[in-house]
Amino acid sequence: MLTLSDPTAVDTIDTISDSPKSVPCHAHDDTERRLLRKLDLRMSILLILHTLNLMDRSNISNARLQGFERDLHLHGQQYATTLSILYVGYIVMQVPGNMFLHWSERPSVVIPCCMIAWGTISVLTGFYTGIVIARFFLGFAEAPFFPGIIFLVSKWYKRDELALRIALVSCGSFLSSAFGSLLASAILHGMQDKLGQAAWRWLFFIEGGVTILVAICAMFILPDFPHNTKWITPEERALAISRLTEDCCGRADELGKQTTMQGLRDAMSDWKVWWFALAGMFQVGGQSFFAYFPTLCATLGYDTTVTLLLCAPPWVLSGIVTFTLTWYSDKNRTRYKCFVFANALGVLAFIIPISTMNKAARYISLFLMAQITAGSPVVFAWTNDIFAREPAKRAVAIAVMNTTGQIGNVIGSYAWPSNWGPTYRYSYIICIAVLGVSTGMLGGMYLYLKHLNKQIERNERDVKDVNELREIGFKYMV
Repeated sequence: MLTLSDPTAVDTIDTISDSPKSVPCHAHDDTERRLLRKLDLRMSILLILHTLNLMDRSNISNARLQGFERDLHLHGQQYATTLSILYVGYIVMQVPGNMFLHWSERPSVVIPCCMIAWGTISVLTGFYTGIVIARFFLGFAEAPFFPGIIFLVSKWYKRDELALRIALVSCGSFLSSAFGSLLASAILHGMQDKLGQAAWRWLFFIEGGVTILVAICAMFILPDFPHNTKWITPEERALAISRLTEDCCGRADELGKQTTMQGLRDAMSDWKVWWFALAGMFQVGGQSFFAYFPTLCATLGYDTTVTLLLCAPPWVLSGIVTFTLTWYSDKNRTRYKCFVFANALGVLAFIIPISTMNKAARYISLFLMAQITAGSPVVFAWTNDIFAREPAKRAVAIAVMNTTGQIGNVIGSYAWPSNWGPTYRYSYIICIAVLGVSTGMLGGMYLYLKHLNKQIERNERDVKDVNELREIGFKYMV
């Protein structure tokens, strides 16, 4: 039986010599386009999976508008505790979950099984009155999902293709916020007292049930890793491996030689992993408004149905901005500047409601607020860029970054107390402060990586024997 430290458990890398030597350039390009089309088509289901993931996690904020707190007798900070307890289970399982995914090499099984688990918990939440316990186990089941799908995408796409693909996956957050609100509006409006159950309970029943059904379908659609996916041809397999090897300026027999446990040790001892993780914690704290978006929209003074409908348009615009920004980031091989642009829109969004209670101005601020999340796919792509040559380390780095980021969610859950409403000025000031910290920290990383790139260029220019260089042409994307 394999163990996590067994050398046979490392990423299997086929040699590039298996591919034909005399393949014409145009034939190679045709094969690559065919491979990318096939991948993009199958990977697109990740958008649906992520949408369901966030709908099941955030449906509690929609249920809050229809008697959820009253029926469960929640008072004071108990609702905030219900939100934050999810992230305790979420934090505990992220790193082990991604390590297991890397070791098992079967994301097509691991990811859907996680979905079935949290879908079942979501359905049971509609029956169960111990909401805090249910939310804890919901976080436990959801934990391996997001870092797992980010790692899966990074195992197939080159560095200058990643941001746009991660944006496609991350658009689940926009769809869940936009169309999740529309679905919630329909359920909360039409299902009250059906079969003797409150409408908010039907919200958990229906959304959890859909998640389970889609998860079963996903098992037959999702890929595994390039070396063990069954539905690609040998030619496509060799190409998928060689693309990543060339992108990392390495050799096929060197890429991915770390065991899972070596990846854990290397990630935990690399300060860059922790720097990104801490910056992510502050960034996620600045995005804590996400769980309170329906509440913030309710400050405009409309009824529940209209409030939920008004929640949708800002996230539609956010999806458009995210695709545009990540396309620009990949095309120009730039990360930090795109991240700063998204945060600048967020700071402007927070300043507006601090300054005025005008309805139109505050609704415009909600549009701008939603654009902060456009920077997240860029940062995840940036993390993958830096650790592109070390898959085992990258798996842990992604999980550590996402895990530490959830501490920002735990703290951020308490940044929006009801007695600070309807202005929530103090909440917005906190968000501005923590966004400033994350922007400054990643600005420091930007300068450091630029320095390393200049050092690499000097080494390449000054070296007398090209064999003395470990790799040629690799540069960090900044």
